[in-house]
Amino acid sequence: MELHPDPRFLIDLVNARMPYGRFEGSWLTDLPVFYLEWFERQGWPSGKLGQQLATMYEIKINGLTRLLPPLIREHRQSSSGD
Repeated sequence: MELHPDPRFLIDLVNARMPYGRFEGSWLTDLPVFYLEWFERQGWPSGKLGQQLATMYEIKINGLTRLLPPLIREHRQSSSGD
């Protein structure tokens, strides 16, 4: 099986905010590891949000957060209040 990753996935990830819960409105890239660990134990939400949260979990637990700042600087869409 050949994988065809979506090149926009990480760009969408750095622009995504948590839509509900304790960290509603926070950038997914800013969610604390303990919150991502909780989702990992409980089960990821379905759909794109679940994929994004699971990806952030993998990035953070594998020490790959240094990859995010260049993406954020180049691709994060500004919004009022930031």
